[in-house]
Amino acid sequence: METKPLALIIEDDVDQNLIFTTALEQAGYKTESIQDGLTAQQRLTETVPKVVVLDLHIPEIAGKTLLRQIRNDQRLTNVRVLLATADAALADSLRAEADIILLKPISFSQLSVLASRFISV
Repeated sequence: METKPLALIIEDDVDQNLIFTTALEQAGYKTESIQDGLTAQQRLTETVPKVVVLDLHIPEIAGKTLLRQIRNDQRLTNVRVLLATADAALADSLRAEADIILLKPISFSQLSVLASRFISV
């Protein structure tokens, strides 16, 4: 049996988190939902996901800080980071560090299609 790649969804809005989780599962990922930066930071020391969907405005540790930590960690070099935010200005300032920037609202199908592109990469 083939193991599904892991996707971490780091999003504090419960409804958005559910939409992202369902979309990524439909795209073929095993998912883990995280609702704060501190828990996400800890989990990223324990695992190497294929994809991270990252909200920039989350409790405890900001998404911007997590993005920089991911990019500075050699273990996480190949992790694809999809920023999911309504903050266009902040997202634009992080364009060089993110693989994809998705401005909210993000449709279920949009995320599912994008995430499925990374599954075999």
